[in-house]
Amino acid sequence: MTRDIHVPSVNPAQIRGPSRDIFAAMGEDNIFRMLEDFYLELDRASPALRALFPADMIEASKKSAAFFVGLLGGPPLYQQRHGNPMMRARHLPFTIDDTRRDEWLACFNRVLDHAPERYGFPPEHLPGFREFLAGFAGWMVNTRTDGG
Repeated sequence: MTRDIHVPSVNPAQIRGPSRDIFAAMGEDNIFRMLEDFYLELDRASPALRALFPADMIEASKKSAAFFVGLLGGPPLYQQRHGNPMMRARHLPFTIDDTRRDEWLACFNRVLDHAPERYGFPPEHLPGFREFLAGFAGWMVNTRTDGG
C-alpha cells in the first residue's frame, strides 16, 4: 500500500536557523550530551513515536548530535560522517503526522527546560532555538491527519 506524501505549507527557506553562537557557548561535548538526553526522552515517548527510531537510541543520538553541532556553529560533523543531511528526504520513509511532530517537540522542550544549567545552553538563544525546532519539525510532517 502506498501513502500520499503531504507537503506542509512551511517554506523551509523561511525557517530562521538558530544562532551559530550557541556552539561557542556549549561546545561539542555538551551538544552531544543534550542530544543523548533528548533521545532518552524520546525513548520514553509514546510507542507510536518511539517506533520511528532505531533500537539503539544512544547511537542514534550521536548522528543527530553531529547534525546539531554543525547547525549551531561547530564543524560540519554530519556532512563529514554521513553526507548531505537532506533531512526531509531522510524522514520520508517514516509516517510523521502532526501528533508525532508535537510529541517530538514536547520531548525536546522538556530537555531544553533545563538546558542552560545542564549543558551551558545560552538562555538568550533558547527562544530562537525553540522557534527553529518548531519550523523544522513542521517541515518534517509528511502525513495529513485531518483527512484532507
